[in-house]
Amino acid sequence: MATKAKKEVAATTKKDAKKVIKKVEVKEPKAKAPKKEAVKKEPKTVKAVPVKEVSKKVVVKKTPKVVEKAEVATSLEVSSEAETPKAEKVVKKEVSKSATTVEELFEAGAHFGHVVKKWNPKMKKYLWGAMNGIHIFDLEQTVSGLNEATKALTELAGSGKRVVLVGTKRQVRQMVEEEAKRLNIPYITQRWIGGLITNWKQVKQTIDRLNSQKLKRETGQLKKYTKKEQVLFDKEIARLERIIGGISALKEAPEVVVVFDTHKEKLAVKEASSRNITVVGIVDSNANPDLVDYIVPMNDDSAKGLEIVVNVFGHAIENGLKSRKEVSK
Repeated sequence: MATKAKKEVAATTKKDAKKVIKKVEVKEPKAKAPKKEAVKKEPKTVKAVPVKEVSKKVVVKKTPKVVEKAEVATSLEVSSEAETPKAEKVVKKEVSKSATTVEELFEAGAHFGHVVKKWNPKMKKYLWGAMNGIHIFDLEQTVSGLNEATKALTELAGSGKRVVLVGTKRQVRQMVEEEAKRLNIPYITQRWIGGLITNWKQVKQTIDRLNSQKLKRETGQLKKYTKKEQVLFDKEIARLERIIGGISALKEAPEVVVVFDTHKEKLAVKEASSRNITVVGIVDSNANPDLVDYIVPMNDDSAKGLEIVVNVFGHAIENGLKSRKEVSK
């Protein structure tokens, strides 16, 4: 019985051994199968294909360029048609210089007014409302007022009216001086001279004094005086040049006054309105709009906003002066 049991155990072990061998033989070829190497080789052949495709695309791109050159060389009408849009672009740029939008004024901060406590109730119709205790301007009315002022300036300058720019505020002083010198028109950037309109005769004497002293210095007539006297003459010329140098070319009283802060230049606005002289000005929320003929309601403290208005007014006056020259010719 023991021998039979041993034989059965030996037979089962042999069967199990055969099964294990079969399993090992099945797993070995899977590990040795060189399928991964074949997959690695295939991308190399795939990479070579796009090179041909790229070469074909390059050839296709070259052909339309040759056709375009041939068409431009053979036809003159195409070139004339291509030049017309350039002229349209130039016209658009010129228009953009003399026109503004609500977005430009908003980015420049022209919509901010003064504190609610310091407002003038007469400016209520030009205000949109108040936020955080500060009044906000209605920029649509600002743009419409600016357009009306530019049209009026072109007509007044074209008709030969004497225009004077007044900007004594620190933010706008240099801009007004540069624009006035470019247009060759009188300007005031230091202090409004009392009686410039109401007492023109006295102011005219001061202007004549400045011009005569400058002429004597240029011609050398002041060299006959002592050095101390020459220094005193130079100081007098410098003082007068600082105050009335911008209006030294005026021969008569101004007929149009452009003010960039009507609240600060109250005296100029009062003098002009008392003599029925046209006043064009920027009116902030703390100013009185009754004495201004062409109102531009906006912030008069923003440097960017003032720059926009100075450029717009300058181009309007320039257009009027050009139209006057063309009519005279």
